[in-house]
Amino acid sequence: MARVQYYGTGRRKTSIARVRLVPGEGKITINGRDIDNYCDYETLKRDIRLPLALTETEGRFDVIAKVEGGGYTGQAGALRHGIARALLKADAELRPILKKAGFLTRDPRMKERKKYGLKAARRAPQFSKR
Repeated sequence: MARVQYYGTGRRKTSIARVRLVPGEGKITINGRDIDNYCDYETLKRDIRLPLALTETEGRFDVIAKVEGGGYTGQAGALRHGIARALLKADAELRPILKKAGFLTRDPRMKERKKYGLKAARRAPQFSKR
């Protein structure tokens, strides 16, 4: 018997999360590690679990995710986005809740590129009159 799985891809900054939702008891596994071992900060753990908590599906699905690129904050945002997209495939009626919370919108903010003649994206060399 084939198990039902729902897929979702989430992105944030340079992080990409491939998320799989499997019917289960609510266990979250990221890159083969439990969420408590993977995330150091409680705020990031809460951020990752937010789509499940908001839609009241916390105990219904196990989350299996593979995340690469970026830092821990970007990865947490990518996971949240991926979980929200996978939940949408599991139940299309959750769309208004997820949309209102802003979980289905990809965050477009990226690091600004460095420009020539400047020391950083906007940081100019020190000006001296003489």
